[in-house]
Amino acid sequence: MEEMEEELKCPVCGSFYREPIILPCSHNLCQACARNILVQTPESESPQSRRASGSAVSDYDYLDLDKMSLYSEADSGYGSYGGFASAPTTPCQKSPNGVRVFPPAAPPPPATLAPPPPPRNACLTCPQCHRSLVLDERGLRGFPRNRLLEGVIDRYQQGRAAALRCQLCEKAPKEAAVMCEQCDVFYCDPCRLRCHPPRGPLAKHRLVPPAQGRVSRRLSPRKISTCTDHELENHSMYCVQCKSPVCYQCLEEGKHSSHEVKALGAMWKLHKSQLSQALNGLSDRAKEAKEFLVQLRNMVQQIQENSVEFEACLVAQCDALIDALNRRKAQLLSRVNKEHEHKLKVVRDQISHCTVKLRQTTGLMEYCLEVIKENDPSGFLQISDALIRRVHLTEDQWGKGTLTPRMTTDFDLNLDNAPLLQSIHQLDFVQMKVSSPVPAPPILQLEECCTHNNSATLSWKQPPLSTVQVEGYILELDDGNGGQFREVYVGKETMCTVDGLHFNSTYSARVKAFNKTGVSPYSKTLVLQTSEVDIKKMVAVAWFSFDPGSAHADIIFSNDNLTVTCNSYDDRVVLGKTGFSKGLHYWELSIDRYDNHPDPAFGVARIDVLKDAMLGKDDKAWAMYVDNNRSWFMHNNSHTNRTEGGITKGATVGVLLDLTRRTLTFSINEDQQGPVAFENLEGLFFPAVSLNRNVQVTLHTGLPVPEFYTSRSAMP
Repeated sequence: MEEMEEELKCPVCGSFYREPIILPCSHNLCQACARNILVQTPESESPQSRRASGSAVSDYDYLDLDKMSLYSEADSGYGSYGGFASAPTTPCQKSPNGVRVFPPAAPPPPATLAPPPPPRNACLTCPQCHRSLVLDERGLRGFPRNRLLEGVIDRYQQGRAAALRCQLCEKAPKEAAVMCEQCDVFYCDPCRLRCHPPRGPLAKHRLVPPAQGRVSRRLSPRKISTCTDHELENHSMYCVQCKSPVCYQCLEEGKHSSHEVKALGAMWKLHKSQLSQALNGLSDRAKEAKEFLVQLRNMVQQIQENSVEFEACLVAQCDALIDALNRRKAQLLSRVNKEHEHKLKVVRDQISHCTVKLRQTTGLMEYCLEVIKENDPSGFLQISDALIRRVHLTEDQWGKGTLTPRMTTDFDLNLDNAPLLQSIHQLDFVQMKVSSPVPAPPILQLEECCTHNNSATLSWKQPPLSTVQVEGYILELDDGNGGQFREVYVGKETMCTVDGLHFNSTYSARVKAFNKTGVSPYSKTLVLQTSEVDIKKMVAVAWFSFDPGSAHADIIFSNDNLTVTCNSYDDRVVLGKTGFSKGLHYWELSIDRYDNHPDPAFGVARIDVLKDAMLGKDDKAWAMYVDNNRSWFMHNNSHTNRTEGGITKGATVGVLLDLTRRTLTFSINEDQQGPVAFENLEGLFFPAVSLNRNVQVTLHTGLPVPEFYTSRSAMP
């Protein structure tokens, strides 16, 4: 049960949830914490004011659009208005759980006053997934109360059998002396005298011992979840498209007239069955993980024993070879100890990693089992989809290879003491349990190795007279600056092309072969020089496409990964396959589809940029986002230099990254947008785009540098 505790704590305050509410992203917040991190948006930046100031008027009903963006499943309530991006201008803080949260826009009201209603133009950022939500006129009351989670927390706290504490002590809570059945609050003696005096209306309240109060709490009937739109109505049906319980009045009003609606009880049983089936697979994985941990711990003991035995044998052999072997003996012992430490480190690291993953898996299992025990169909269905996804994701993390030891317990070394004393200086370890010899080092075929732009092709072969069986090869490259080598290819092929290298850089390459016996020595190191960008000749050398491997799952690729769109109303990010750290690079994106005035963003980003938010929302991206009238530059959620001129279907957006001058410049239809957008850029940058389902763009690379920039670079 202890592993489940993190599932029951608020990411903002770090304490157990109190009056938790469910956000559209399926995460939970204490109602008080949600009120504290509300951010008020200036009236001039609200969606309504932005629409009122727009020059173009369409037949599209913006009021209906607002309702859809707040209530439909596809949008999930996340606002994508450009005006809100600058709302949280105060520096973010960290909660006790390490989650970034925004401080309130104003000091909290005194404890004696009722909390003020949220401002009309307010937004809330989820501290876990950092998605923004625009509140409607209901404010926080528009979010459903997670009574199921409250029930799980109550059972968890009762199961710990901890001493009941006062609920009104500000610092260290004292042990409770009484509980008021009418107030449903535990008091210590000082707080009871101060906050619950036995006079006036409070004199009629019944005070009972804390233990009796706990029992009465446990026996009290659980409150039934009610509709957030109609607080007097209980949930009776379930909307499959919106994935939320609804009441009969919602159906009568026609909010779900075109949606598929099913009985609440039937969907409750169906989702419980799905979660139970998912838990069965995860339970098997957890059982295998426990057995695997036992195996790893036994391996540690076996490695310790084998190491002691091997060292003793080695010392005995070296002592028999008199004085000439003493120096060699020390060297051999050092190698054995390194092998010993390496094996232990690998196994212990795997134990640590597997233990952490198992603890997280066990905690999720216990939490899900407690959720299944709940008898509140509405509350269960509000969180069941998210839990099922989490269970499947956790099960996938225990995939093939996770429960396989990374190291053997045997020391495959044996001391050969047969050579004569005059050959002592050649004494070395020989492998035991040899089934076949180690492969010979491969030979790089220089006549077939070459570079083209920012890619390199390497070819190798085994020595002509080698008859040893080879199972595969490992190709390694350094970082282009003389740094450490890294594996770029493992397989049976004898030729490999590596893309995405830095321009005008010198790389070192080497290859080795392997089989069941071991790994061969490295081949000779080959030095490669990638191409340089020729600004004067305006020769385009950067050819690349979008990268499906690093893109968000909602991105849809076509046209050999040169055309992208999205299946979500939320903004999703996709990066290019090639990263740039030197030289001058230019590419364009043509707008193939542009519906309902979305705000796509174009620019560059780090490899670890947020993939589920608009480009430029974090400090890992530098972007220009545009609508049909204007464009803005954005970095770290800060807007600069609004420029007149937007995009429509058929428009072309140009991105020019000059890492010689460390600048980023944008253009629309070959017209430069404002001055230089960003300066002082350093590091590795990837072309990036963020868009939703209303936009489709096609990437064009290998283009000459625009004339406006060429003429400017020619100026003294």
